[in-house]
Formats: sequence, structure tokens, C-alpha cells
Amino acid sequence: MTIGRRTSSPAHQDRTADAAQRARTVATRPVASVQALGLGTSRLLAAATLDDGRVLVVVPRSGGLAAAVREAPEGDLPAKVTVTSRSVQPLRNPLRAQLELAGWLTPVPAEDEADLVLAFAAVRPDDVLLDVGLTATLLRLDVAEVLLHEGGGCTEVTPEDYAAARPDPLGAAEADLVSEHAGPLAELRARVQAWAGDDPVHLLGLDRHGVLFRVEPRTGCYDLRVPFPAPLTSTGELAGAVRTLLTCAR
Repeated sequence: MTIGRRTSSPAHQDRTADAAQRARTVATRPVASVQALGLGTSRLLAAATLDDGRVLVVVPRSGGLAAAVREAPEGDLPAKVTVTSRSVQPLRNPLRAQLELAGWLTPVPAEDEADLVLAFAAVRPDDVLLDVGLTATLLRLDVAEVLLHEGGGCTEVTPEDYAAARPDPLGAAEADLVSEHAGPLAELRARVQAWAGDDPVHLLGLDRHGVLFRVEPRTGCYDLRVPFPAPLTSTGELAGAVRTLLTCAR
């Protein structure tokens, strides 16, 4: 069994080859905020990256952000959308990753609104979409910069690579997969705990590249990845991949 810190060569390879996919996976998480010029930071009602890479956000129709975008002299407003990925495990620091999408917020043309709401719902269903056009407003973010913060590092992704990427195939089912394979994953965690010594080790999550663990020394923390022999292409491959890791660890 090979174990690598997120700052080691396996992580570096991930950051260069798969950062766009990991960024798109973080973009599927529900916790998002926006920081706009002159308005500070506020929670978004919803945010999504469509299949074609366009970024949409939902904000209160009567709020200051919607008004600022409508009244912007240039027709758009500089803004940064931040999406946060947190672990469902009881960790001292549950933060897994943060995605920053910087660019310009622009109004969605009225004739495009219905189609874009449907496209939004296809990737991120949310009841608040029923309020678009009533008490909520749909805005588009024209992305100029993409930054992915994870494992103590920051990776820049080009807007073109971000738009072309797709989320991790295990991402949407991650919580169910962790529950379904709780026994083998607990055994793998025990192997990592033996490697880490006295510092507590917790399951952080999993993706197509491997199983992630959070190690919590007395001060600070760091993440480890136990990589699969080859990246997974579907959720059905997880059981066999974890069995292989356990076999190799003996």
C-alpha cells in the first residue's frame, strides 16, 4: 500500500493532471458565497456549473447584489464566487477544499431564463429555482480565474480547462459509497493509523483516484491519499479497488 501526503508527488500529479476535475467536483457542493465589489461577502441561494461550463448563481431579487448588477455602468459587476467542500466526518477541521471562481456577474436575458433554470436543475436541483423570476434572480458569472485550495496548497486552473472538465464520477454518490463500504474503509483506516503512529487518523472521503484520510497531530493537520492502482471510471469499481488496497497492505 502506497501512502502519499497531498503535498507529495502523487498529489502534485493530481494537481497538474486532474485539478480541473477536482474543481468541478467541489463546484457541485451546496455551500457557496459571493464577494462583490463594494458589497462584501454574502451567502448565495444556490450556485451551479452547467454541463457546458457556464456558471450560474441565484440571489434574492430584492437584495443589494441583484440591484448592483442591474445598475452596473458596464453591464457587469466584478465578483468572486467561493464554493466550500466540507467533510461529513467529525473532524477538528472539516474543511476539505475551497473553489474560487472570479470574474464578472451579468444579468441573464429574460428570453434565456427558463432554459437556464432547467439546465441548472439538471446539475443541481434546488427548490429555490422555483422562485427565479419571483423573489429570486438568476445571474451568470463570466469566469476569468479559477483557484482550487486543498491540502494546504493552491492550484490555478484555466477557465477553459474548468469548463471542459466533468465532476468526479464518485462525487455525487460519495456519502452513500462511504456508508456502503464502511467495513473495508474502516480496515483501511486502521492500516493508515498504524503507519501514522499516535496521531489520530480519520476518513476524509474518496474519489476516483483513491481514499483520502485526515491526520490530526496535536497541532495542525494534513491529508493523505491511498491511491487506487488505476483511476476508477464508475462507482461499481470501488469495492474491487478497496479490496486490492487491503490485499497490498498485508
